[in-house]
Amino acid sequence: MSIPKVLCVENHPEYMGALKYMLEAAGYEVMPATTGEQALQLLSTVPIDGVLLEDDLPDTTGSSIRTEMKQIKPDVPVLLFTGIGSQTPFLLRFFDAYLRNCQRAEAVFEDLEA
Repeated sequence: MSIPKVLCVENHPEYMGALKYMLEAAGYEVMPATTGEQALQLLSTVPIDGVLLEDDLPDTTGSSIRTEMKQIKPDVPVLLFTGIGSQTPFLLRFFDAYLRNCQRAEAVFEDLEA
């Protein structure tokens, strides 16, 4: 089985480092992007299983990039977030549970209760 790939879009290097570390520890290969344009290019050319997308990007908003991403690959889940903080571990746990159980959405909540 191949390692799932996540596109992580975050323009702050210190936040990207933390997100990349946590995602890799959860078993993902991380494709980093720092702009919306770079994210769209990667999504168009690399097989991606999920996208973690910062809303506040230097060249656009995450919500507008999300719209374009869904036109390119409508089946790839995109989780839009704003900054990192105390909620980040829960956000990543939810993202991980969803990607691993996307065929059974109710399983996501079972995993979170564990």
